[in-house]
Amino acid sequence: MKAQIEIPKDVVADFCQRHQIGRLALLQKSFSSEEDLDLIVEFDAGVKVGLLDLARMERELSEALDRSTHLLTYKGVERSLNPLFKEAIVDSAAVQYGAGNDSQ
Repeated sequence: MKAQIEIPKDVVADFCQRHQIGRLALLQKSFSSEEDLDLIVEFDAGVKVGLLDLARMERELSEALDRSTHLLTYKGVERSLNPLFKEAIVDSAAVQYGAGNDSQ
């Protein structure tokens, strides 16, 4: 499924490179949302990120995109004990940066 909203690729690429994010995807709920963006990120191998780091990144991206942003991590979703949640999240993700994004 293709996202109906446009996220500035240069802003996303800069953000991902600075924070060592190898993949960033928009979740289906956000495809036509005019309110907040729900994104899922995967960090480069060996990168350690805590909850406060993730909160700072959310705030930074929210300011850059001028909309409220929520970040999930692929690692966190993979650890979920709910297989339906895990499948719904991963299957609905539209990659904006990194693996699986031909326009990068």
